[in-house]
Amino acid sequence: MPPVRSVTLRFLAAPTDAGYSGSVSAGRVLEWIDKAGYAAAVGWGGTYCVTAYVGNVRFARPVVVGHLVEATASLVHTGRSSMHILVSVRSGDPRHSERAPATECLMVFVAVDADGRPVAVPAWQPADDTDRERQASAVRRIGLRARIEEAMAAQTYSAAGTAPRATLRFLAAPTDVNWGGKVHGGIVMRWVDEAAHVLATQWTRSASNVAVFVGGVRFYRPLQIGHLVEVEARLLHTGTTSMHISVHVRSGDPTVGELEETTHCLTVFVPLDADDRAVPAPPWVPHSAEDRALDDHARHLIDLRAGIDVG
Repeated sequence: MPPVRSVTLRFLAAPTDAGYSGSVSAGRVLEWIDKAGYAAAVGWGGTYCVTAYVGNVRFARPVVVGHLVEATASLVHTGRSSMHILVSVRSGDPRHSERAPATECLMVFVAVDADGRPVAVPAWQPADDTDRERQASAVRRIGLRARIEEAMAAQTYSAAGTAPRATLRFLAAPTDVNWGGKVHGGIVMRWVDEAAHVLATQWTRSASNVAVFVGGVRFYRPLQIGHLVEVEARLLHTGTTSMHISVHVRSGDPTVGELEETTHCLTVFVPLDADDRAVPAPPWVPHSAEDRALDDHARHLIDLRAGIDVG
């Protein structure tokens, strides 16, 4: 029997999935994306897989509590040990058959053995024009992803920066575990969303802020259950209605005290009025040299991603 290249998860959005806006939080949607992507990756690779990268996640519309959700993950390209998975999330009233798109993104998973070393996966070949177009799109993004990662890694985040920031600290709980005994990648992305939401709330002095974009989510190393986790969100740039926030996740053994970076990404929040319409964000003016460099960095990432259709 050939490997499975596509998986669809179907479930109802529960009240416990809601964020502060009343609709499902972006962090919860990111969890669903990671679970669907993992299911597709394991189905094709036939072994445990780790999330290596999550591309541009643009939230087209909110998911309503009580609506039926469909998260579909399909393989679109394979490397030696990597699997590029296109994940789309649709939702709608379960009383009707229509499902409207909520978001779509490209993820990269790596197949690993019991010792965490990459292993080869079956090569995938496109079967039709749609497959070929999606594969070509995934291949184009390999070079762009490398440039984005290089740009993000080159930046300095130190005490010299004066930008607003928010930091969450807690222990990774047993309920955060994935199928390999580490913290689930979707849980980490939920933490990213929560820290960014705290910062956006502090900056706007309002809880009515929503994530409209998450991009360049790079997973550097696994995060262990029981380790101390630090999630730091820092404001990099404000647009007319946007707040560009960089989030670093660090973790380590609490008995040692040393924290290592596990995840880094950029997310964009917008403030909303009572009718859920975007309103101007309070402007932030860079002060230090580091502030100005990071503001330029955010603008550079905007330019890099401007021509991307998916991922």
